[in-house]
Amino acid sequence: MFEHEDLLAPLDASLPLGRRLEALHARIRRDHPFVDRVAVASFEPKTSMLRTFLSSGGDLPLVHYEASLDNAPSLREILTTGRPRVVNDLELFASGPHEHTQAIRRQGYGSSYTRPIRLNDQIWGFLFFNSYETGPFTPPVLDSLDVYGHLVSFLVTSEILAVRTLAAAVRTAHEMVHLRDPETGGHLDRMAEFSRIIARDLAAEGKQAFDDEYIERIYLYAPLHDLGKIGIPDRVLLKAGKLTPAETETMRTHSRKGVEMIDHMIENFGLRHFGSLDVLRNIAEYHHEAIDGTGYPAGLKGEAVPIEARIIAVADVFDALTSRRPYKSPWSNDEAFAMLRRLTGTQLDRDCVLALVRNRERVKEIQDRFAVAMG
Repeated sequence: MFEHEDLLAPLDASLPLGRRLEALHARIRRDHPFVDRVAVASFEPKTSMLRTFLSSGGDLPLVHYEASLDNAPSLREILTTGRPRVVNDLELFASGPHEHTQAIRRQGYGSSYTRPIRLNDQIWGFLFFNSYETGPFTPPVLDSLDVYGHLVSFLVTSEILAVRTLAAAVRTAHEMVHLRDPETGGHLDRMAEFSRIIARDLAAEGKQAFDDEYIERIYLYAPLHDLGKIGIPDRVLLKAGKLTPAETETMRTHSRKGVEMIDHMIENFGLRHFGSLDVLRNIAEYHHEAIDGTGYPAGLKGEAVPIEARIIAVADVFDALTSRRPYKSPWSNDEAFAMLRRLTGTQLDRDCVLALVRNRERVKEIQDRFAVAMG
């Protein structure tokens, strides 16, 4: 009675999203052994940027890669029409000048089927089925892959939507409790983007073995770093002048409060199955630790500070320096970068600082997009 094995059982397990995609790809290959790669790229309407996110099967032709949708006209057509794209011979794009086109060609793929991934009636990304063969994507095959495609889309979007819901709940709580000034939203957007820049650069430079899924987690979790400030009294949190020693200690409790609140929210939102929850907890609890051990709440030192917390710390400090506050004028980027360099080895991680400095142009693009008032 119990001989049948459910090959899709891993989809119900508490496994990283990439592992679940691999299990689904294995099942797809039982029906269609020529499907050599299944990959997901994310798309952000705000920035019109495509980014590698997940991939299963064979070598990875593209990792830690991003490009403007303007450099992918056939994908833009998917965005415009909402319809999938079938290319049974990738030689069609042989003369394409862009890196992603040439990388797929160098890998030797002969054909592809590309579907949009929707989230809340908007296209969130693209799903790729690639084959080394030419001509395999016939109408019956496409009908079958559409079923798998919707399953992949559900796996990805359900997880992304839950995290975004969590982040939206945090922002709403901030606004309801403290009537935040309009700058707060921009700060969260910018520092999340800066965090992703740092993580991608660390991976590209070989400093950290981050995959694209982990980098996306950093980006999604970054806005939750100061969640615990919701639990800090207004008389301390909104005080215009210098805090007393007692008030400073009260303010410092926000990191531990943040972890407690995250655990409550994970329980209330039913997110215990999520992978990378330790990454989220580390961001909330340890983003005020210092490399020399003088930070809080645990006084961790050097590499004992989780790397995701070190990344967030640099992004947070840089945006604070370059943003206008009631008590300060914004610093220029050059001034802020110089300060980050002075803080390396004591407060901030050197590799994380250099990663941000190496991406000055991207930093300025993000500031322009999210309207930071520069000095």
